[in-house]
Amino acid sequence: MALVDSWEKQGNFLFKYRGQIPVLLFLIAIPFLYYTPDVNFIVQFYWNIVSVLVSILGFAIRFYTIGTTPKGTSGRNTKEQIAEFLNSTGIYSVVRHPLYLGNYLIWLGITIFTYNIYYTIIISLLFWIYYERIMFAEERFLERKYGEKYLNWSRSVPAFLPSFKNFKKSTFLFSVKSIMRREYASVLAAVIGFTFIDLVRLSIRNSNISISPFILQILIVVSIIVFILRSIKHYTNILEEKDRS
Repeated sequence: MALVDSWEKQGNFLFKYRGQIPVLLFLIAIPFLYYTPDVNFIVQFYWNIVSVLVSILGFAIRFYTIGTTPKGTSGRNTKEQIAEFLNSTGIYSVVRHPLYLGNYLIWLGITIFTYNIYYTIIISLLFWIYYERIMFAEERFLERKYGEKYLNWSRSVPAFLPSFKNFKKSTFLFSVKSIMRREYASVLAAVIGFTFIDLVRLSIRNSNISISPFILQILIVVSIIVFILRSIKHYTNILEEKDRS
């Protein structure tokens, strides 16, 4: 099998199971947290601020992407690649894979929360290896479907590091409903990630199961909001929109 075919096959397989990467992140974090020395309150405060801001930036990218893209693109599909037309405006005029960039920043924020630079570097490398195959498979799919149109777009738009020199305003209005309908699971997953890191760190330090009251409160509030949004999505049509996934 040619290398490009092998990469594409791997990418399609990883694309199908890309939602499972947080589990790997959590498991790898445990030994790093065990061997990470305690840091003083001031250092913790700044590490926490940076970690949360990085994750918020990731969500901002995801929200803008989801909020300005139509039905048939940027979905949570796992069975196969879907692209009813080629996105080339808005966020897609500055970076080809904005959702994966957003994902990386969200999980980068969580890794920073461990206070362990080695863990952050290792997870970044694993993330790149994991998603490089997925991006390769997606681009092969788009190239076959859109041909020269895709190639012309991809030559002027970077894959992962944004370039704003050719920014084009999105042809779709920003939709808050799309974010409320589609992103609550991502927010809950990130909050669970921060909660898990805090739980493991404090439990190791105190030799018993411990968690910060503030983080626990955030988890409870977010869980309630997610439950409400999920119920509204499944039992009403309040969040439904024409031509939106």
